[in-house]
Amino acid sequence: MTLFDGLTSRAIDTSRLAVTILERTGDDPATTPERTVVFVHGNVSSSLFWQETMRHLPAELRVIAVDLRGFGGTENVPVDATRGVRDFSDDLHATLTALEIPTAHLVGWSMGGGVVMQYALDHPVLSLTLQSPVSPYGFGGTRRDGSRLTDDDAGTGAGGANPDFVKRLTEHDTSDEAQTSPRSVFRGAYVSPGYRSEHEDVWVESMLTTSTATGNYPGDAVQSANWPGFAPGTTGVLNTMAPKYFDVSGIVDLDPKPPILWVHGVTDAIVSDTSFFDLNYLGQAGVVPDWPGEDVAPAQPMVSQTRDVLGLYAERGGDVRELALEGVGHSAHLERPVEFRAALLRVIGYLAQPSDPAPPTEAIILRSAD
Repeated sequence: MTLFDGLTSRAIDTSRLAVTILERTGDDPATTPERTVVFVHGNVSSSLFWQETMRHLPAELRVIAVDLRGFGGTENVPVDATRGVRDFSDDLHATLTALEIPTAHLVGWSMGGGVVMQYALDHPVLSLTLQSPVSPYGFGGTRRDGSRLTDDDAGTGAGGANPDFVKRLTEHDTSDEAQTSPRSVFRGAYVSPGYRSEHEDVWVESMLTTSTATGNYPGDAVQSANWPGFAPGTTGVLNTMAPKYFDVSGIVDLDPKPPILWVHGVTDAIVSDTSFFDLNYLGQAGVVPDWPGEDVAPAQPMVSQTRDVLGLYAERGGDVRELALEGVGHSAHLERPVEFRAALLRVIGYLAQPSDPAPPTEAIILRSAD
């Protein structure tokens, strides 16, 4: 792995599997949970994506980034998708237990946002930072209220993965010769148009750690009588977020309620009300043929669903801050690192809340202790 200065990697033997974590050199293992921040990456990525964020956080904090199973250096043990993302969240709990960390501030990106929400349903946490998180109702196949469109969740899960993209992951393709190459997908979907990074090779390297072995990415699919003709199987990464297996909207009933920061880019191509990774939206746009219409297969309003659930969380006494960043895609921590870190430090209580709220397009306080 390509590690930035000041970061180290090591494997942790847990009760479930061997997990690789990144840490900063010099961080004190005796740091209190109140000053411990744990980062969880998203789909087709790894802990490497968190390196810039980790390096620039205050030295008084202990920061750890964890590789989920089948990503980075962690074992590529098959994923039981019928448990939703619980294989991932249980692995995370086993890792923190092995590190003797009883609780912490959790930061989850994309699928990792779903992992940390599931973790909060099962274990106490001090705060949640959700960056471009998967909707609380999963990825694809639901109406705004979270109700499922079909009994088999047609059009969601592993069947929607592009075979050539999977092939290029398997072959560790670093080129940009095709739209389906990991590098092209990073440029076209992970970040906003025109964004460039001197560390792009590292981000692509991180994507290429994704295991495409049986039971990992993307998973299995089954035939469906419903459009577009497939439904999620029972194993693999993409199936974990199928709505019949995944629903973390129960966070609204947490007691006590940890403070939540929701950060997302307004131009996100992946998690959006008009997501280019939602088969129903692609059908509506004419990209996937024979779309049966909005009454049967509407696009999933992912951002609206998250706002609804977090709004209810706030109504029931939770402290929620939404940071919506104009001109930013799926990776706010890369594209707007200063704002991302400042918001994170506020939600974990390291910085005081600002006396004057930012403009409405930048920060919307749904409910806050201040």
